[in-house]
Amino acid sequence: MAGDAKQKARAEVRRAQSKFERAQGQLEEIGDARRESFERAKAAGLSMRDIGKEAGLHFTRVAQILRKK
Repeated sequence: MAGDAKQKARAEVRRAQSKFERAQGQLEEIGDARRESFERAKAAGLSMRDIGKEAGLHFTRVAQILRKK
C-alpha cells in the first residue's frame, strides 16, 4: 500500500510539472504579444507615458518591457 501512495504522488508531481510548463509557455507567448503591441504603439507615435496609461503601468515599466527581447 505504501508503494501505491508513492506511485500516486509521483504521478501527481509529473502532472503538476507538466501543467506548470504548459502555463509558463503560454505566459511567455502572452508576454511577447504584449511587448509587440507596445512596440507597435511606440512606432505609431505613442509615448512611454501614453502606453503606460493605456496599459495601467508606470512608464518606466513600459520601457523595461520594451528593452526585453
